[in-house]
Amino acid sequence: MIKETRVENGWLRGIECADARVISYKGIPFAAPPVGDLRWHAPMPAEDWEGVLDCSRFGPISVQRAPWLVDNIYKKEWNVDPTLEMSEDSLTLNIWTPAKTTEDRLPVYVWYFGGGMMEGNPREMEFNGERLARRGIVVVTVNYRLNVFGLLAHPEITAENPEFPTNFGLLDQRFATMWVKRNIAAFGGDPKNITIGGQSGGGRSVQMQVVSPLNKDLFQRAIVMSAIRYGGYEGPNNHGSCRTLAEAEADGVDFFREAGIKDLAEARAMSWEEILKRFVKYMGLEKGLVPGMKMWLPVADGNFCTGSFSDLIITNKRNMVPLMFSNTADETSARPRVDSFEELETLAKKMFGDRTDEFLATVKADTLEETLRNATFSPMELGMRLYFEGTMKEYPEMKNYGALFDAEIPGPDHPGTFHSSDLWFHFESLAACWRPFKGKSYDLARQMANYVASFVKNGDPNCCDADGEPQPEWKPYNECRGPMHYTDVCHQEDDSFETPVMKFLVDYYLGTYYC
Repeated sequence: MIKETRVENGWLRGIECADARVISYKGIPFAAPPVGDLRWHAPMPAEDWEGVLDCSRFGPISVQRAPWLVDNIYKKEWNVDPTLEMSEDSLTLNIWTPAKTTEDRLPVYVWYFGGGMMEGNPREMEFNGERLARRGIVVVTVNYRLNVFGLLAHPEITAENPEFPTNFGLLDQRFATMWVKRNIAAFGGDPKNITIGGQSGGGRSVQMQVVSPLNKDLFQRAIVMSAIRYGGYEGPNNHGSCRTLAEAEADGVDFFREAGIKDLAEARAMSWEEILKRFVKYMGLEKGLVPGMKMWLPVADGNFCTGSFSDLIITNKRNMVPLMFSNTADETSARPRVDSFEELETLAKKMFGDRTDEFLATVKADTLEETLRNATFSPMELGMRLYFEGTMKEYPEMKNYGALFDAEIPGPDHPGTFHSSDLWFHFESLAACWRPFKGKSYDLARQMANYVASFVKNGDPNCCDADGEPQPEWKPYNECRGPMHYTDVCHQEDDSFETPVMKFLVDYYLGTYYC
């Protein structure tokens, strides 16, 4: 086991996990503290240290509205520790390695946590990388800047550093992944076999990294969970949109004005506590992340990001790496909000123009209620299908994989498969959860983690279980359009899983890209 190792900035000492075959290194600095003049600046290299750095404890979490103060399902689920240290000096990463020597060259999985890029941290219990690592991969979890510290843009910042004027949290993720590529061999990892992954805001981040022209050859695969969303009967149909730099700068100017901040120099001289306090008030974050809240999206800065990640992925203007996508059954649903067939027709004309009659014929039933059920669809499933169909237009042999998580989540609250409920299974960490999981859940988690580890290793999730028996076959999308379905067991649906309205929507939206 590799219990001490040297990286570019000095020596590190790890610690044995519960499974002594896995060593963890926590709180490794991958960049300089983003404080003073480096607040709202692209990440810079970490300084060297003397002696051996003790990596037995996580580093501080990034500055954010404390999630454990918000009374929602996640407070009990994993935001359970109100004593976590919070600091701007938070650009650290954590590594779990089962390697015996630095020559092992094991596949590497780099994880970006979720939270809408407003909150979250890699210290949450579900992100324990030990169980995945024991399958023969090196697992890395990354901390990065959030909210106003990670997404602020302002004309003064642009003038100071026009190459990287914003998107600082995304740049942190990229910088950390570059650090991994340079240093992971010291932990027995293979710098030429890296998969990035993330869920929710972390999944959005993965897509941003996938489409960034700066990331050529940085990673070989990508996993996105619950972050593809496309389409709906209200509001914008493309949920991969970004702010323009001009829009983001205007947001920054407005924030400074509303927060009573004169200029960038004054903002950098303020304590992070005061900046956060004023940002929380400005954004209305007193009750945490709630539906309909004002959000700051990533920015199309023309360098790191060139536009909507959905548009770029669907049209293959991206780093062409194999993708694995998944979502939970209960987290998104789109249904027309109408009270009559006439209102439905009006809505359809607004959305589908000269294909209105085709849409209505696809969903029409004897009653309005049945018609609306026929028109209901999952925006996340639609996003996945558009991505994979787009790939097949130009790269028909590329193997991408889709999954739907619909397992029983026990507990007196009967929560269903709520957003993020699959994370316990993805990392096979559900033993740390308070919920009364039983044998079938542990079996499912084991198999799901097997699929993940296999995809990280070679881009193909198909593998054997711990007893040597092959797991249920998972065909790629170009061979079967049905997702791997995680219920009490793993089984893949066939092509008939795609509903008539989904087929119509895929054809319609794909036609807007490929006329």
